[in-house]
Amino acid sequence: MWLARIRVMLKKGVLDPQGKAVLGALQTQGYKRVQEVRVGKYLEVRLHSMGRIEAEAEVEEMCRRLLSNPVIEEFSFELDELPESAER
Repeated sequence: MWLARIRVMLKKGVLDPQGKAVLGALQTQGYKRVQEVRVGKYLEVRLHSMGRIEAEAEVEEMCRRLLSNPVIEEFSFELDELPESAER
């Protein structure tokens, strides 16, 4: 069993209206030192047992095809093998 921890963020230079809204709210609440906020997505995906290379390729494909928009977003992921006791 593998656990993929996936992070999807807007590419640098792409406007982030959610980040601007959060920045404004933080500064309104007194957090004046906050300079910038970027909002993204975090996903965890469990995959049934296969080899690491195959699991990495599958996660990469999922990210490119469905979990991110390659025009405006970039992604990264970590892949950890889970012990058999962690399987549901």
